[in-house]
Amino acid sequence: MADNILAKKAAGAASPELAEKIIFYFVDHGMQILIAIILMGIGVVIARWVGNLVHRWLTAKAFDEPVSSLIVKVIKLLIIGFVAIMALGQIGVQITPLIAGIGVAGVGASLAMQGILGNLVAGLTIIFSKPFLIGEYIELLGVYGQVTDIALFSTTLLHADNSRVIVPNRKIVGEILHNYGNVRQLDLTVGVAYSTDITMALATVNDILQRNPAVLKEPAHVVGIAALNESAIALAIRPWVKVEDFGPAQAAIYQAVIEHFRDRKIDIPAPRRDIHFLNPVP
Repeated sequence: MADNILAKKAAGAASPELAEKIIFYFVDHGMQILIAIILMGIGVVIARWVGNLVHRWLTAKAFDEPVSSLIVKVIKLLIIGFVAIMALGQIGVQITPLIAGIGVAGVGASLAMQGILGNLVAGLTIIFSKPFLIGEYIELLGVYGQVTDIALFSTTLLHADNSRVIVPNRKIVGEILHNYGNVRQLDLTVGVAYSTDITMALATVNDILQRNPAVLKEPAHVVGIAALNESAIALAIRPWVKVEDFGPAQAAIYQAVIEHFRDRKIDIPAPRRDIHFLNPVP
């Protein structure tokens, strides 16, 4: 009980002393604190003004939005950090030990976050080297899809079924990348009987492709004989379409081929086999 009373008295004595020290500090360094606050305010205003100026310049130079945003953020952080160090110096903080401590802490943090920093460096590499852009269709590491977002740490791909694949950026840099761009080529095949007028069949397919609004005029589509199979002549149909039209265009072209071939009496034969009995049963 006596110990508790003594502890309370000591705490009560320490509180006024601490309050007095804080008051004396603000009285003695009031002007320096005011100057530090004004410096921080000016630094924020300057950072915002310089950031807007740099953003307009990058936009005029046709830089991508992710690159512009990244550069503007880095410039703002550098300006605010520099002004913050100046403000701390005004209120009596030793800058040299602070900078040394930040350096040591940075080394430790970098060792602890190697994966995150690897994604960050890879993201910067992708943003500046531009191996692919938003809207293009890519394939790598067994995954594929249309690029919908390029962030600092990951890249998002969109599949035809509207599912999304999040790929860490460090998995992309240094790997073999297949970039289809904004268009893709369909690889369709249809078989016709050997008795078919091939010229008419090819003309029919060309007419179908010209009428389909999803088929691009450039690059020009390719139609021809792909192979001579056992029971049919295989016709190759290879038009170019936009990435988003890849699935619907394929279904529409196949349906149109079936309907037009039926109207023009062009036979699409099923696989057939001739069976010969060497020893027929009497």
